[in-house]
Amino acid sequence: QVQLVESGGGLVQPGGSLRLSCAASGINFNIYAMGWFRQAPGKQRELVARMSSVGTSNYADSVKGRFTISRDNALNTAYLQMSKLEPEDTAVYYCNAYKPFPRNVNYWGQGTQVTVSS
Repeated sequence: QVQLVESGGGLVQPGGSLRLSCAASGINFNIYAMGWFRQAPGKQRELVARMSSVGTSNYADSVKGRFTISRDNALNTAYLQMSKLEPEDTAVYYCNAYKPFPRNVNYWGQGTQVTVSS
């Protein structure tokens, strides 16, 4: 049974920081790309950041320079360090595990709420 369990969300003031964690089980974590998506009310889910199985990463333009994705293969855990948070970052953040070969496979966590407000 595959599980992705996010933690670390919460309420933070503008300019503050949070670190999200995603603990994976039931998959060979090392061969999956790990990503973070977010969905704000009334908006589509969007990619925030993704890190490949070999450690290359990419970010949405809106978070470049403020967010950092990382992974610890020994702990089967992915992280999203968020700094200089803005009210526009308010959303439910979802962890994603992705493997394109030999067939497209996607797993999702249940989501964690991040609210940026004074």
